[in-house]
This record gives sequence, C-alpha cells and structure tokens, in this order.
Amino acid sequence: MTVVTFGELLLRLSPPGEERLLQSPVLHTCFGGAEANVAVALRHLGVPSSYITRLPESPLGDAALDALRREAVSVDRVLRGGSRLGLYFVEPGADLRAMRVVYDRVGSAFSQITPADVDWPAALAGARWLHGTGITPALGDGPATALRDGFAAARERGVTVSLDLNYREALWRGRDPCPLIEPLARQANVLIGNRDAVRAMLGIDANGAELADRFGCRAVATPSREILGPREHAWSAVLYDSRARAVVRSHRHVVQVVDRVGGGDSFTAGLIAALLAEQSPQDAVEFAAAAGALKLGQAGDFGRSTAADVSRLVFEGQHSKE
Repeated sequence: MTVVTFGELLLRLSPPGEERLLQSPVLHTCFGGAEANVAVALRHLGVPSSYITRLPESPLGDAALDALRREAVSVDRVLRGGSRLGLYFVEPGADLRAMRVVYDRVGSAFSQITPADVDWPAALAGARWLHGTGITPALGDGPATALRDGFAAARERGVTVSLDLNYREALWRGRDPCPLIEPLARQANVLIGNRDAVRAMLGIDANGAELADRFGCRAVATPSREILGPREHAWSAVLYDSRARAVVRSHRHVVQVVDRVGGGDSFTAGLIAALLAEQSPQDAVEFAAAAGALKLGQAGDFGRSTAADVSRLVFEGQHSKE
C-alpha cells in the first residue's frame, strides 16, 4: 500500500526558545517540507511511503537524503542535481507576536526540476496513493507541470490522488493560484484544506459537499486550528464522504503546543492511513484529527506518532464525551 509524495525538501532554521530570528548567533536546524512531512508521518503510522524530490549534489543534499533514510522513507526516486537546497526560517510566536516564516528557496534544486526528470509510470508502480500540495505549483513551471503529469498518470492507473491546498501567501504574492490549482483539484480523489485555503487557492467559498460535487472528489477534509493562546491551540476536523453523502466531525483536541509546524501534514498522513485501511468516515476523521493534534506536541517538522499513539488519543477523546 505504498504512498508516493512529491515536493520540495527544505532545511529549516529556527532560533532557540521564543527568540527572534538572529537575536542570538544560534539557529537550530532540521529538515522538512509538507510532502516530506506526510511521507515521514506515514512511515511512523506503519504505511510504506516513497518520496520524490530533487536535491543538490552537496553536503546539504546528502544530509537531507540521510534524514529521510533515518525515517525509513523510500528515496529510490530522489533526483540529484542543481546547486542549492531551499531554506526556510521559522520564528516562533510569543504572546501577541505571531509566528513568522521566511523563505529562501529561489533557484533551489527542486524549483529547477523538469517534467522529463520524473518517470511517473516507474514511480507509481505498485503504489496505491499519490499525494501533492498546492505549494509545488507555486515554485515554477517545471514543478507545476511535473505535479500535473503525476496526477494524470496516477488517475490513468487507478492510483488514488490527494491534494492538500496548503496556501502559502509568500509564495503566491502578486499571482492568482486558481488557474494552476483548479485543474489539480479536478484530478484529486481526496481534497484537503481549510476554508481560507479554499478561498485563496480556488477562488470560492464552499463547504465539503459543495467542493466534492464541483470537483468530483471522493472525500473533502477540512481541518480547523483555533488559536486559544500563545501556546494553546484547539484542533479538529470535518470530513465529507461523497459515497455515504455524510458529513462527520472529529473530537476537538486542546493542545499545549511545542511546535505548530507540520500539524496539517500529520493530519493528512492520518487521513491517508485511515482511508487506505477502509475505516468508516467517522473513524477516519477521528484518526486524522488525533494525528494532527499529536504533532503539535512534537518539535521539528516531522511527526513521529505511531498508530497506537493516535488510536490511544482517539479512545481518550471518545471517552471524554461520556
């Protein structure tokens, strides 16, 4: 049941504690990126995953590849080339100060990928699922076309396709994402995104049922994050299942946040794992929401919760209602 994900792997740099960027000479590093985060989280949930990206032939590229191998993600289809690895800086929020993200990824190895670089029939051999995000089309014509070709190849082969809208304002500034994102949404069996992302990426204000009817999706998941305080968030989700014509809601988890990055990606991994296991819509949204909530208590981009960890939180949430 291998899941293939496609996107850019980045090196993340963050100041210690709640300091501002470059307030001190210390920056903590880790690797991350939406699609890589999904691949890693899936492996910890017990689902085999394969990640496709392009990394430079450099010590940073080697270190990025080693980080994926340590998480047991298949890297057989990782391409090498280009001159630099994309970077991003995360300044954690504190009190009234919001979290800040600064990208340094122009000219990265992945942004220069071409559609001919990816052998999609070979990459999808034996795969059950292909996952992509709305971040990739923002990175250039090559990544956008490669993702579009991957979705088309997956649909031709009966491989389930999921698209996380994942709106990043800094990557789309001055450009309308709709012409690139709408065709991808029409290829997706599973669409993921909160209401703000739907408005920004698809130019519409619609609920899950409306999105499923409009784009022909099997399921639409809408995660929700409520900011209750500087370090306290509430996490929940709604799932619309077109086969059952049902709208189901998860338990609302209140979380003391260690690192807010990657919660949505762990939610996506949980949803994919649950749907591959043919869980009911209610069980699937509970499992996905719990996976996302657990990630907020873990440092770094990668979520490392096991299926047992997630199931335990689902159980606790269900019994807290009684």
